[in-house]
Amino acid sequence: MEQRPLLTYSLEAPGLGSAPAPTARRLSTSLGVLLPTLLSMVSVVLFLRLGFVLGQAGLCEALGMLALAFLIIGFTVLSVCAISTNGVLDAGGTYYMISRALGPEFGASVGLFFFLANGGGCALYVLGLVEAIVDVFGRPPGDGPGTGVHVLIRSYWYELLYGSVLLLFCLLVCLLGAQIYARATLLIFLVVVGALGAVLISFFARGPAVVHLSVPEGNGTLAINGSFTGFKLVTLWGNLYPAYGPDYTTGLTMSFSSVFAILFNGCTGIMAGANMSGELKNPSVSIPRGTLTAVFLTFLTYSLLLLLASCTCDRLLLQKDYGFLRDINIWPPVVTLGIFFSTLSAAMSNLIGASRVLYAIAKDDLFGKILAPVKRTTCSGNPWVSVLVSWGLVQLVLFAGKLNTIAAIVTICFLMVYATVDLACLALKWASAPNFRPTFQFFSWHSCALGLLGCGAMVFLVQPLYAATSLGLWLLLLLLLRRLGVPRDWGHVSQALIFHQVRKYLLLLDTRKDHVKFWRPQVLLLVRNPRGSLALIHFVNHLKKSGLYLLGHVELQDLDSLPSDPLLAQEDSWLQLVEDLQIKAFVALTLASSVRLGAQQLLLTSGLGGMRPNTLILGFSDGSLPRDGLSGHPRAGVTRFYFPPTRGSAGGRAEAAVSPPLCPREYVALIADALKLRKNVLLARHFPELGTSRASRRAGIDVWPVDWLRPGGGLEDLGTSALFLLQMACVLSMSRAWRGVPLRLFLCMEAGPGRAYREKQVQDLLRGLRIGASVHPVPWEAAAAPSGSHRGASPDARPWHGYLEAANRLIRAQSPRPAVRFLYLPPPPPGLASYSTYLQQLDLLTRGLGPTLLGHGVSDVTSTAL
Repeated sequence: MEQRPLLTYSLEAPGLGSAPAPTARRLSTSLGVLLPTLLSMVSVVLFLRLGFVLGQAGLCEALGMLALAFLIIGFTVLSVCAISTNGVLDAGGTYYMISRALGPEFGASVGLFFFLANGGGCALYVLGLVEAIVDVFGRPPGDGPGTGVHVLIRSYWYELLYGSVLLLFCLLVCLLGAQIYARATLLIFLVVVGALGAVLISFFARGPAVVHLSVPEGNGTLAINGSFTGFKLVTLWGNLYPAYGPDYTTGLTMSFSSVFAILFNGCTGIMAGANMSGELKNPSVSIPRGTLTAVFLTFLTYSLLLLLASCTCDRLLLQKDYGFLRDINIWPPVVTLGIFFSTLSAAMSNLIGASRVLYAIAKDDLFGKILAPVKRTTCSGNPWVSVLVSWGLVQLVLFAGKLNTIAAIVTICFLMVYATVDLACLALKWASAPNFRPTFQFFSWHSCALGLLGCGAMVFLVQPLYAATSLGLWLLLLLLLRRLGVPRDWGHVSQALIFHQVRKYLLLLDTRKDHVKFWRPQVLLLVRNPRGSLALIHFVNHLKKSGLYLLGHVELQDLDSLPSDPLLAQEDSWLQLVEDLQIKAFVALTLASSVRLGAQQLLLTSGLGGMRPNTLILGFSDGSLPRDGLSGHPRAGVTRFYFPPTRGSAGGRAEAAVSPPLCPREYVALIADALKLRKNVLLARHFPELGTSRASRRAGIDVWPVDWLRPGGGLEDLGTSALFLLQMACVLSMSRAWRGVPLRLFLCMEAGPGRAYREKQVQDLLRGLRIGASVHPVPWEAAAAPSGSHRGASPDARPWHGYLEAANRLIRAQSPRPAVRFLYLPPPPPGLASYSTYLQQLDLLTRGLGPTLLGHGVSDVTSTAL
């Protein structure tokens, strides 16, 4: 019988992602990371530009530049090591790390920049190689057919031809596969080590000598002499300090930033090993070990060569001879081979890196059908189409013609990628997610932050115009991808950061320190089916004034009789509704045996800490059929989700019944419960009639702080509720959609000498509250006369039907067609038997009034204090 382990772990398990196919993973740490990284960093800059950097900047500034460059990339390498040891890596290297940490939008935008950087780096190395070949085998313009090996013509078009031939050779190697290149790196590395050994020996074995140079001068050349002095203190003293001048090949005047850009290109090879992540046997082990070792060895090599050259070569030789290491060598052909092999290797490494990044982006389908052909591979898994596209990019960059011309642009692209790597690691560290536990521990958020700041500063130091342009293009691409919506669920570190920060601030939000000056509406809107309450959902979104907005729903089922919680399947539909309607709301769902019990649960448990609802909004319960406002919505994609059409809504001519179908007793009891729990209450009626145009809203917002069951009072008679109505109306008028809509306050007042004084009191109060509302007195006699009542009389003491119909007519006569009305909501009567009568009274009062909110406040919401 087969025995199975007690515990199994599968990378195919939900939430854990899928393991990359292991078929193409055959490279070790040395062949896959260490050697490619070393050969990328010890190449064109070391052999062909190190002397130029020293001659322009001097030893002090050159060592400072070198230390700064390696400090920046050192912090970035620590970030790369941390991210690469936090999970399984697939093809794409740095792009794969960034996209899985920061999300697909960041990954795609930075991935494209990394693709361009690698392509530009390949072109840079090819141009450096052409420069070295022409320097050895070329003849100056205007000379004869050439003698010996000096047969190559020097001109822009011929040098472009040489570069294209070399690039074609790189293309053929890359089409054969990364494994062919990796196997050749060992031989290339031995040649480069031999060349470096010859260079080091020559500094000590070569005696003083004069080096004859021919530098371009107008349409011809100028013969000058440089000197190799051997180890002399005077030579060292002459090379200590900077002496910036023109570049003898381009004529451009050099500066600290332009020279640093050239030197920094010798450090951009740190990602050569990470780019091979799809071919490495164990990338989480190989990338940290190989990259750190390569960076350390390269820094030692650069520092030693700078020191030796400053003690033995005069400044003229350093500034005017890119290939001075060959000219002072005791075995020049060995150095020539080292230059050729290392530069060609670096060019192939960057071409492979660019193709792998492009292939990874295409494989993730972040740009849809645009990059679909790039996903094609050979039987062995080599992405040959992406290699061809990368070759085309490099061929275009070769038209720049000179290495120094593209050095700044390539450096900026690499720096932006490095800054994003540091940002990703910093975000993961700050988010403190339990699943971020890299096995590489030699980093901290300080190193990530320093790397990010260093890369950001160097981007603008190298070339401010190019940096600003690149940053603008990156932001535009990021916004475009976010706008289009990239359908990838890789997790966004932003969500972890938001959670971490919100948790901290919620703990600081102490309800004991609440003050009325900073009150804001925190609304719980109970919704049965959003199809019938679309207008009200949008309206409350304007009413919340940057406060909390909860869409609450009660599902009438018994969990004991169900196999699982049905709300789990519905929650995605509600969240999609919020997203498609573009409202700023949370969703609060609950399961209960009755709506009243569910509403109590939501009022008691919704929110967290100091962010809890203080206002309950209900649709009016009048038994009318709801209208389907969702099917005709411009963003009608929400109709494909959970919410079914309500029965009778197809031909429903009545308004939307937003609240669940409740009997009058349960509905009024729900209002009473909210008041007992010290929640403000708003009842919404006729909101399907709410106009959506700005012209319809200009009709105004009317506030009637009048107890129509006992008319004749003023603001002071209603107290808290009157101020609550005024505050909510003012909040609505402050929202962007309702800004500038006039606010009118209607008051029932007795005629007589005290009426003007009371009106002035109300105006002074409004001025103190900073509420710009016009006051419209309504004679109390007009409110009471229709039924012959007197002040203080209650409609309960006589037939109230006719009285409330008269009050309804009065409201419509005073303000015929406002955008929305705010009316006072009397508290429910104490006896359950009176609940039906109470609801009928509210129905008569608000019948035919258009969009109306009946409100009752329970706490202070505004203040005249500073």
